[in-house]
Amino acid sequence: MRRRCCLLLLLALLCEPGRGGEPGPGAVTCGSVLKLLNTRHNVRLHSHEVKYGSGSGQQSVTGVEASDDANSYWRIRGKNDDTCQRGTPVKCGQAIRLTHVNTGKNLHTHHFPSPLSNNQEVSAFGDDGEGDDLDIWTVQCSGTHWEREDSVRFKHIGTDVFLSITGEQYGHPIRGQREVHGMNSPNHHNYWMAMEGVFIKPSMDPAKHDEL
Repeated sequence: MRRRCCLLLLLALLCEPGRGGEPGPGAVTCGSVLKLLNTRHNVRLHSHEVKYGSGSGQQSVTGVEASDDANSYWRIRGKNDDTCQRGTPVKCGQAIRLTHVNTGKNLHTHHFPSPLSNNQEVSAFGDDGEGDDLDIWTVQCSGTHWEREDSVRFKHIGTDVFLSITGEQYGHPIRGQREVHGMNSPNHHNYWMAMEGVFIKPSMDPAKHDEL
């Protein structure tokens, strides 16, 4: 009798949304537009039409404290558009691109030193969502799918660094914004959580997708 009860409990847990490989109701999906919070420093991933004065000279990526800044929205896309169809839950380990909504540039990193901490520079690169292979990151999370309440890491495929913030602050013209960079090791500086946004609902019918 006890063995049967244990078996029934196990089956119930496996059938619960988000377990046993099934995405939960809070799954982050392809095509969603969202803000990403660095959980250690409580700032959101941000970009704007301000270029680095050193390094690559590309569009800068920073962290901002404000929760209502429209320049902090990023669209989730696949390594190519065929691998991340609109409304499909993003799997842990999946390769994605993060495209900055207001400028159309992709989150990018390369072998340039970051201006403040001398880690690896993170920039926004490309035009209209098209850049190069250095725009691709993998989502590192503990389950099967990326859930909104999860703290996740983003590891860069081309250079093996983790998207990070360690607290260094810029002066003029982006005073108070934090440096975003790539670090070689996983640690508490590179955890991120999905926050505000428009999340595309998963659907059994790929032709039907609603927005929250």
